[in-house]
Amino acid sequence: MPVRPRRSFALAAAVATAAALGATALATTTASAAEVPLSGYELTWGIKQSYRTYVSTYAQGTFTATDGASQAANNGVFTFTAGTGTYDTTSHALHLTFKGTLTAKSTLHGFVREMSDFQYDSAAGTLTADLVSDGGTKQQDVTLAKVAAPTSQDLKDLGTTLTAAAGTFLGSDSYANAAGDPLSALKPASTTSPSPTPTPSTTPTQSATPSATPTQSATPSATSSSSPSASPSDTASEPATKGDIADGRLTWGVKESFRSYVVGSVAKGEITTSGGATQAAGNGVFTFTGATGGYDTDADTLTAAFDGAVNFKGHEDNGTYGLDLTFTDLKATLDGGTGTLTADVTSLGEKSEDVVLADLKAASTEVTAKDDVITLDDVTTTLTAAGAKAFGGFYQSGAELDPLDLSVALTADATLPTDGASSTTGTGSSGTSGGTGGADNSATTGSTSGGVTGSTTGDVTGALASTGSEVPVAALGTAAAVTAAAGAGVVFAMRRRRTQA
Repeated sequence: MPVRPRRSFALAAAVATAAALGATALATTTASAAEVPLSGYELTWGIKQSYRTYVSTYAQGTFTATDGASQAANNGVFTFTAGTGTYDTTSHALHLTFKGTLTAKSTLHGFVREMSDFQYDSAAGTLTADLVSDGGTKQQDVTLAKVAAPTSQDLKDLGTTLTAAAGTFLGSDSYANAAGDPLSALKPASTTSPSPTPTPSTTPTQSATPSATPTQSATPSATSSSSPSASPSDTASEPATKGDIADGRLTWGVKESFRSYVVGSVAKGEITTSGGATQAAGNGVFTFTGATGGYDTDADTLTAAFDGAVNFKGHEDNGTYGLDLTFTDLKATLDGGTGTLTADVTSLGEKSEDVVLADLKAASTEVTAKDDVITLDDVTTTLTAAGAKAFGGFYQSGAELDPLDLSVALTADATLPTDGASSTTGTGSSGTSGGTGGADNSATTGSTSGGVTGSTTGDVTGALASTGSEVPVAALGTAAAVTAAAGAGVVFAMRRRRTQA
C-alpha cells in the first residue's frame, strides 16, 4: 500500500489524543516521522440512506458485504473492519485502511457496483475506495466523500459530502455535493470510557507517550492524575432521578426524500414551519422546541412533547392542493431504548390526534443525564402502519425515516447542547427562490433538492424526487424515469380529484 503524503492541517481538539492531552489548537506544516501504528479500527458508513433505499426497492437489488465487511439489519449502514494505519503524534494526522468489499447489484437495471479498500485520511479530510463498475477496470483510491473535521475526542458521526466522482459511480450526478451518511472510525474495544479526560487544561504538551493514540479511551493515565475518575460525572450535585422536564428540543427531518419530493418539480410545493418549529437551510431538517414531559433515569424512561408545526403542501390546482399534510404536537416516548413518536396529523383538512408515526430505537437502553441534560442522538425511526396511512400510502410500513435527535433539560438553568444546524423559519419552496440545496440535498435551479427537471412529459435529469428517493436516472433510462415520475403523483392526484368531486 503506497504511503500517502499528508497535507498540513489544523485541528482543534479533534482527535481523541489531542483532547486527552489538552491541546486546543494544533497546526503543523510538515508531517512528522513520529508515527504510531494503529490497528483494530472499524469504519461505519452507509453511503447515503436514500441510495440504499433505491438499490433495495426501485432497482430491485441487493447489497453484498464480504471480506470483513457487514451490513446492519433492515438495509442499514455498512461496517468495514481490521482497520490499520498510523497516527502522527506531531501533526495529529490519522490514516486508516479497512478490509471489506461492498457490492451493489440490481436485477432490474443490470448494474453492478463494487467498492473495496476504504481509506480514511483525517489530514486530507477524505474517504477513498477502489471502485469497479459493471465488471470494468478497477479505479484505485477514488475520493468518494469529503469528511468533516472531528470536533470532539472521538471520530464518531463525522459529516460527509459525496463527490462528483461518487455521483458518477453511483449513477446520478444529483449525488455530487450531496450530504452522505455520517461516518465513524472507532476502535470498539476501547469504547468503555466515553469521556476520558475531565481536565483538558492539564499539560497541553505531554505527547511523549505514543500510546495516547486517537482511540476512544486514549490512555487517560498519560495525563495528570488530578481527576482520574473523571468521565461520567461532574455530578457533585446530581439531579433527581425522576421528575419533570424543564425544556428541550427535538430535531427530525421526517424523511429526506419526502422533503425533496414536496419542493421538487412534480409536487411543486412548499414546506412551512410555525409555532416554534424551524427548518434548517437548504431544505434541511426540522427542530421542535419547548419540551414538556417527564423522565425516570432509574427506570430508563422518557416522555417529551414538543411545540411547533410543519406543513407539507404541493400539487396545487387552481388554489386546491392534492397534498396538504401537517404534523403538530410531536411526542417521543422511550422505555429501555425503544418507543414511539406520535403527532397530531392533519391531512387535507382532516385531523387525527396522537397518531403513532414511527417506532423508535435508541443506541442505548439507558436514559442517563449529564449536567442536568438527557441527550439521545441518531435514534432510529421506522414508519408504522398508521404513519404510512398518514402519508397517504406514499411509503410502506417499515420504511426507514430520518434519524431523530433530542435533548431535554431537567432544570431551568441547564444548558442544552448547541444546535449546529443553520435554521430558518418560514417556508422552503420549489423554484429558484428555494435556494441551492444544503446539507441534505444537491439542488439544481428550480428546486431546493434537485430532482426532475421540467415536467413529466419533458426531459428528465437528476434524481427522481417524485418517487420519494433519489433514483439515478442513468440506471432507469429516460423513458422509465418519466413513467416513474408520472406514477409517483398518482396517490395525491387521486385524492385531489376526490376532494374536487
